[in-house]
Amino acid sequence: MVSLENIREEMKTRLDLDKEIHAVEVRADSVDEALADAAIQLETKVQNLEYEVVERGSTGFLSIGKKSWLLKIYQNPETIALKRKAANDELFGDSTFEDENSIPNRDGLFYIRHFGSTIRLKVLLPVGDGRPVDLAEVLDAVKRPDTENYDQKLIEKYVKNGTDNEYVTVGSFKHIASGDAIISVDITKDEMHCYITVDAPAMSGADVTADAIEKSIKAQGVRCGIDEAKIAEFVDNPVYSTPYEVASAVLPEDGKDSYVQYNFEIDQEKLKARESEKGNVDFKELNKIQNVVKGQVLATKIPATKGKGGKTLFGHYLEAKNGKDIVVQLGANCEFDKDGSTIIASVDGQVLFVNNKITVEPLLTLDAVNIKSGNVKFVGSVIIKGAVEDGFDVRASGTVDIGGTVGKCNIESEGGDVIIHQGAFGKNEGSIKAGRSLYCKFVQEMKIEVEQNVVATDSLMNCDITAMKNIVVYGKKAQITGGNLFATEEICARTLGSPGGGTTTVLTVGVDPRAKKKLDELLEQQQELVKELENLDLDISTLENMKKIRKSLPGDKEETLKKFLNRKNQIIDENKEISGEIESLQSHLRDLKAVGKVKVEGTVYPGTKIYVRDVLDEVHNEVTGCTFFYENAFAKRGKYEPPSLDVTKGPEGYN
Repeated sequence: MVSLENIREEMKTRLDLDKEIHAVEVRADSVDEALADAAIQLETKVQNLEYEVVERGSTGFLSIGKKSWLLKIYQNPETIALKRKAANDELFGDSTFEDENSIPNRDGLFYIRHFGSTIRLKVLLPVGDGRPVDLAEVLDAVKRPDTENYDQKLIEKYVKNGTDNEYVTVGSFKHIASGDAIISVDITKDEMHCYITVDAPAMSGADVTADAIEKSIKAQGVRCGIDEAKIAEFVDNPVYSTPYEVASAVLPEDGKDSYVQYNFEIDQEKLKARESEKGNVDFKELNKIQNVVKGQVLATKIPATKGKGGKTLFGHYLEAKNGKDIVVQLGANCEFDKDGSTIIASVDGQVLFVNNKITVEPLLTLDAVNIKSGNVKFVGSVIIKGAVEDGFDVRASGTVDIGGTVGKCNIESEGGDVIIHQGAFGKNEGSIKAGRSLYCKFVQEMKIEVEQNVVATDSLMNCDITAMKNIVVYGKKAQITGGNLFATEEICARTLGSPGGGTTTVLTVGVDPRAKKKLDELLEQQQELVKELENLDLDISTLENMKKIRKSLPGDKEETLKKFLNRKNQIIDENKEISGEIESLQSHLRDLKAVGKVKVEGTVYPGTKIYVRDVLDEVHNEVTGCTFFYENAFAKRGKYEPPSLDVTKGPEGYN
């Protein structure tokens, strides 16, 4: 029973909704345009709007007497309620309202229509937690004065199970054809839009069916663009006495222009310093150089597409434009692959976008290496006009040419020379590695490793140097003071050691420096294992004697004995493996063809140690103009011989 209190509550709810309804008046050439405009003003979607016609529009005759539509448009109160509910749910953490139409729950819906002389029912089942269709409401809608009969059990079945989005017959009514809904069709002059205007049926008149609408518009010559979804929507929710679009022309789609898809950043300003996982920025890693290797894909030309023609409602062709092709101009050192669309690098280097051209530059030129440039990593050769400051690194696959000085840095060339026109001050933390040779004026306190030669014009002081061929210092000073120097073939200088003898200078020739270092490391490791084994034998012997006397050991002592025995077996296995490596390296060093010589044009000061094929020749008194060499298993001295390496040639490609 409906009480007065229920009515008051319902009226209050409706009043609250009405207060939230905001209407706008919109004037436009068509209803659709007016609705689109209102959707923007009301910040909602067209399907959520309802409207009233204030002034009817007209297309006129040949655009003469054309009149625009004036509509009063407002949002459907139900969608306002849903939006408000979703906002409240979000406020209290129940759910999130992302889109006015993205409603997780939906109540069941039903439609009653009178087609011909039959009563048709369409039932949509609820979604989620939505309320089901009320059977009583359906029966009330079916029971009209003109209803002749209906099948209640069938209606109950469909209310429970739904009708699969179809209209099904559930009864019949007394049909009076003169009261049927009337359809009129209006097609725009440009054949782009088709509207129907339907007058509501009178009592005992029939509603319009989807087939009737489609036949009506086809009878006017419409062949293309019929929107069956809109027609079905009209049948479910008819809008009477108002133009309703049911067909529109198939619009042409222009083709897309050709363009280039780049695999690198073409705007240098967008290159940013590298960040750590914690978000810290390393300002030495500025990431300004985009390295590429030969054959790497730099960009792809995406071809233009053809346009797709459209059709008017009457089937007349609407032409579409084809996309425009573009001509891709390539810069130096890049080329098109076989497919004619893929652009690849033809050399290693830095990829750049200069004057709208892709270019690969195999040579990188910098004024200096400092906080402005950051660390340098380059696939190619690098020329640095100025200095490389403390704390910065330079790594390149080709030659590294430095015009200024080098500080406490790491300089590396994987496959070329390192050329330092001034000096290098490593402060016992810097290093130089070269895939070929090092050419410099002087180097102090650095670790140097080269695959060929070290050539200096002044001095090498307190350096740890490994050269797979020669170390040559020439010039007025041509001095080697302090450090450990290894060369497979020759070490040449004017002066070795220091007059006071305070700095130890050790030179080794005639051996493979890397093999010699590895051998020394293995021998040292073997000595440590031997010491550990001796200590273990003592501990094991003590515990075993204790076990003989007591006939058993406490649990912890027994466990310790087992650990000692296991470790002893491990040491024996490790020692066998190391002994095999030592024997292999010693055999390699014995088989070396390079005899090795140390050539000194000037003075060798006392305290200098010279190893020729592992035979030590320590200098106790000053020696001048001397060559140290190996003969018959002894280190010998002879007259000074000039260097075998022609230092006047200089680096490859340089005068």
